[in-house]
Amino acid sequence: MLDLAVQIQQIPAPTFHETQRAIFIRNYFRDLGGSDTQMDDMGNVFSRIKGWGKKPPIVVSAHLDTVFPPGTDLTARRTGEKIYGPGIGDNSLGLAGLCGLFWAFSLNDNKLSTIADLDGDIWLVANIGEEGLGNLQGMKAVVDRFGSDPLAYIVLEGMALGQIYHRGLGVKRYRISVNTKGGHSWVDFGKASAIHELADIVVKFNAIPLPAAPRTTLNVGMITGGTSVNTIAANASCELDLRSESSQELTNLSDRVLKLVEDGHRNSKQAVNMKAELIGERPAGELAENHPLVNICKQCYAANGIHAKLNVGSTDANEPLSRGLPAICVGLTTGGGSHSMAEYLDTKPVSLGLRTLVDLIQAIYRV
Repeated sequence: MLDLAVQIQQIPAPTFHETQRAIFIRNYFRDLGGSDTQMDDMGNVFSRIKGWGKKPPIVVSAHLDTVFPPGTDLTARRTGEKIYGPGIGDNSLGLAGLCGLFWAFSLNDNKLSTIADLDGDIWLVANIGEEGLGNLQGMKAVVDRFGSDPLAYIVLEGMALGQIYHRGLGVKRYRISVNTKGGHSWVDFGKASAIHELADIVVKFNAIPLPAAPRTTLNVGMITGGTSVNTIAANASCELDLRSESSQELTNLSDRVLKLVEDGHRNSKQAVNMKAELIGERPAGELAENHPLVNICKQCYAANGIHAKLNVGSTDANEPLSRGLPAICVGLTTGGGSHSMAEYLDTKPVSLGLRTLVDLIQAIYRV
């Protein structure tokens, strides 16, 4: 499974450009003998491990995309009990984990666990659009397809072993754009600069008081604009990420941001056009801490000597959770440096992570 994770990691898969990796996964599923293996119009890949059909299916998903742009050096290296490489844990290992399940439930000589007959099917899904501005579009299509039929949606992330994400963090993302006439830095000095105007409003964003509980955050992740060092900028923009554990707090923060943009546009003494465009949104949702799916997962962790931690996060589980469907996000190992060139995973816990996942699926069917 680790070898497969490295093989997957070597295939570039920026958000909106996951096709090459999706084709690899589809062909791999077919080579393994997966039933009904297919790719939908969006680029999601589906394959089925057949059960007896006595109970509804379980959907296990892992996202295909990474945060790294085209041309990123994807060199991977192994050092001791670690594998380094951008995207190796997020989410190449998660994708390899789908194949790990196929091996675990399909091979007669499996050594991971005592495999019982499955009362229902397991649908393995490699989906697009989890990272960045993908806005969970792949997972939306997955949930549209299966709806409320599955007993559970289990989302795999490579480096979240011990975590149970049963709460989906609400997210809103805006692009703030500023346009002015611009001009020459000397001749037209005093005219409005799009960059200066943008800088002013970013300072105002940063001054918004944010509650520590429920935790709420604001981040300007990108700034672009200008023509040259000696030009008064005619255009500038930034991308703003807003998050909160509370849907109401997220709405309040979003309203304050939009009011600042509106005031900046209306109150400018010069011809300054300022606007906010919603470019991303992730719905919130949650399962109660005592929900049967959460309890089953905690019990499986405990049986394998792992202390479970209940958590909130922005994952593909947000989508089914927002629709009131049973869903959690779990991991296969530990690691660090996620979303950076120094990303790494720990190899030793992987077998334990896969064993726990197998136990979880079996336990869901025993309920």
